[in-house]
Amino acid sequence: MSAPNLLEIKGLNAHYDKSHILHGVDMTIRQGEIVSLLGRNGSGRSTTLKTIMGLVKPTGGEVRLAGTNLAGERAYRVARAGIAYVPEEREIFANITVNENMRIGLQPARSGVPQWSMEEMYDFFPQLKDRRNTAAGMLSGGEQQMLTICRSLLGNPRVILIDEPTEGLAPKIVEVVTEVIREICKKGVSVLLVEQKLTIALRVSERVYVMGHGEIVFEGTPETLRSAHDIRRDWLEVS
Repeated sequence: MSAPNLLEIKGLNAHYDKSHILHGVDMTIRQGEIVSLLGRNGSGRSTTLKTIMGLVKPTGGEVRLAGTNLAGERAYRVARAGIAYVPEEREIFANITVNENMRIGLQPARSGVPQWSMEEMYDFFPQLKDRRNTAAGMLSGGEQQMLTICRSLLGNPRVILIDEPTEGLAPKIVEVVTEVIREICKKGVSVLLVEQKLTIALRVSERVYVMGHGEIVFEGTPETLRSAHDIRRDWLEVS
């Protein structure tokens, strides 16, 4: 028996000025599940995450977390409700230390929600522990990505939205980040992942959605997507 849906996106629409970006997006993520949202650049994937998070105001539809509609709420309210966001831009605080960046993310424990500690974060990423008193702006791109993931987890979310976590990272760091995403899921946190590297997305995900022109054009398992040659050709592969 599968876990119940934790995050439900229904008929989500969003605009940038007069440009209609999201066209009735429907998605579900179960508790403790990794779901990838795939598509070419400009297909609407990042806008979907930002709209779920409240950084882009939806012009229609619902964002339900455990039944509560958060569509249109401000980002800090969405975060307090239990959704965390790891942006592609990372957005660390460059002038304060790694340790201080993590402390900013710390939130009190909540009943029934996986809890995280700074010690666990340093266990995930030992090289951050070695640099915990270093200004975050001095970190490499990979270390900044690690720090952003840690800061988001320390808010004790039920769902974490991760946008392009392996972009620009060395292969060794990609493997570390990929393994941490698996560990997040094992602890019961749901993950909605936007990932350009198809091999990684198919390896870690239980289900995948493919987006094109602001709409969902495919939903299924990694296995069904591997055999859906027309979907991959029309919506994912670069000609």
